[in-house]
Amino acid sequence: MTKLVSLAALLLVMVTITVGAEFNYIYPEDSEIDKEDDHYLYNFTLPSDLKIGVGSAAYQYEGAWNEGGKGESIWDRFTHTHPGAIADRKNGDVATDFYHKYKDDIKRIKELGLDTFRLSIAWTRIMPSGTISSLNQQGIDFYNNVINELIKYGITPMVTMYHWDLPQYLQDLGGWTNELIVDYFEDYADVLYSYYGDRVKWWITINEPTKAVEGYNGNVTGSGYAPNVSLPGVGSYLAGHTMLKAHARAYHLYNNKYREHQKGQISISLETFWYEPLDINSRSDRNAAEQILEFNLGWFADPIYSEKGDYPDIMKRKIAENSKKEGYRRSRLPEFSEEEVNYIRGTADFFGLNQYTTNLATFREEGPTPSYKRDTGVTLSAPSYWPVSETTKWEKVAPKGLRKVLNYIKDHYGDKWDVVITENGFMDDGATTDTSRVIYLATYMMEMWKAIYIDGVKVVGYVIWSLLDNLEWTSGYISRAGIFHVDFSDPDKIRTPKESAEFVKTITSTRQIPIKYARYGKELNKIEFKDPS
Repeated sequence: MTKLVSLAALLLVMVTITVGAEFNYIYPEDSEIDKEDDHYLYNFTLPSDLKIGVGSAAYQYEGAWNEGGKGESIWDRFTHTHPGAIADRKNGDVATDFYHKYKDDIKRIKELGLDTFRLSIAWTRIMPSGTISSLNQQGIDFYNNVINELIKYGITPMVTMYHWDLPQYLQDLGGWTNELIVDYFEDYADVLYSYYGDRVKWWITINEPTKAVEGYNGNVTGSGYAPNVSLPGVGSYLAGHTMLKAHARAYHLYNNKYREHQKGQISISLETFWYEPLDINSRSDRNAAEQILEFNLGWFADPIYSEKGDYPDIMKRKIAENSKKEGYRRSRLPEFSEEEVNYIRGTADFFGLNQYTTNLATFREEGPTPSYKRDTGVTLSAPSYWPVSETTKWEKVAPKGLRKVLNYIKDHYGDKWDVVITENGFMDDGATTDTSRVIYLATYMMEMWKAIYIDGVKVVGYVIWSLLDNLEWTSGYISRAGIFHVDFSDPDKIRTPKESAEFVKTITSTRQIPIKYARYGKELNKIEFKDPS
């Protein structure tokens, strides 16, 4: 594959474009940094209590798909039935083999000086069928061992209950479109709290529900997410509705039964791009950027974090209007009762955020009828001159977007919320000299730093995706996100530290982002946000 221009080289190119305003705001202190040239105003020292860690997920890491009493998940079924849906036709049967190598990997985390490890639990390893009647002691023991190993090294476990690997048995009952899953999820959460809550103090109920529901938008020919059910414009909304109820049920269970003595925190991890207007001088495009943010982040954030609760008004109105045009008697977006709105609102102890990139937005309908994409009424794009991952075309390097999302959370949902960045990272081809990843992490962390110290956003944690190269879902092993390279062709899945691992070690040992990377942030600012200075 011919590589695109590398980020480091591209940052040496000067891009001349017109000035933006309003929505496309350039922060004044960044202009001061530009004026100061190499004499920067900030030393980018990180808060002493900021948690810094790395992330993982069960299906992408563990392997041992049919060992230790584990049951079949929707991703096991999907990748075995539709291997062509994965870019390299591979699967997570072995993955990084974390199931057998977790002790060495936890040592690696410790050696990097990191204090947090985000992992997910495979529901099918705890309950092979997803029901309490199938409780599996071998699975319970495995995660007990992992958590104890983390505690031994002084590493805080941040545990995700659901990272997309629903038990296939529950999918056969309708999966997330069946509200009975709420009861099963509560049983599952109860088991996790009871076995691990004495040591786990950070809980994530569901990772990226906006992505988890994509499996119900479906493409049964084989290019979608598990479970690959073809219900576009209907299934994803039903699944999302159930996920919000399941999240709230798990939260209230913790409040009522466990919080007093376990004293942990619980939340959900929400994913969003930042969105800029395609034409910065167009009010319509600015409105489009706001609208797509409501449809993406607001879909799950508003019911939990807003003062009013419930889905965003624009989302309810647009889907209802489209549903009526399409001949439906009622909106394809289910409604919450007033009691349900109140039950879901406020069910978080912090704001979990996964953030990677930025897109440009303009109003234009596209996508099949019906579909979530058409409901948004917005078309997304990104300029060809923005630096981009060589293997994942959606990931443009746009660090200022992270700061803007963090400020949006503070301004839109209130400054009472602590924010944990539960995922942020860069995809490439897996080379151990991964300078582009280092620049990505440094510049994004600098924007996080500005959000903390200049804007007053209460960021309390930052988790890098990911410790190891792993199965990146439908990208297979072509796109790599690890700070350790994994040789998947070797039976031992040998790990080799990348340049980025050394960078992370520098961050944790000095508690400071090296000032030299501010120069790259300056150049990216010119490209991304059309700063003429």
